[in-house]
Amino acid sequence: MQTASGDRPRLARHVRLRFDPARGQHVLLTPEAVTVLNGTGAAVLELCDGQRTVTGIVAELRGRYASVDDAEVRRFLDRLAARRCLELGDAEVGRA
Repeated sequence: MQTASGDRPRLARHVRLRFDPARGQHVLLTPEAVTVLNGTGAAVLELCDGQRTVTGIVAELRGRYASVDDAEVRRFLDRLAARRCLELGDAEVGRA
């Protein structure tokens, strides 16, 4: 699965993004696993609200960070979508 520029990623219903005070890091909680995220991963996922497009997420990240690799963000989103942690809504659907 590959993300398209117009996709509007959001966390799947069974997935939660939380800050774990014991670890001092954000974690992605699924029924099967806990994934510890680095700061960049958490920043990307916080923007996955089902409203922003992938292009919009990359643009927002570029406003926050000096260097953002579009392809790296897409690979990260693709991996999470393949694990069914993300749902990729279509931009056209959001306009209806």
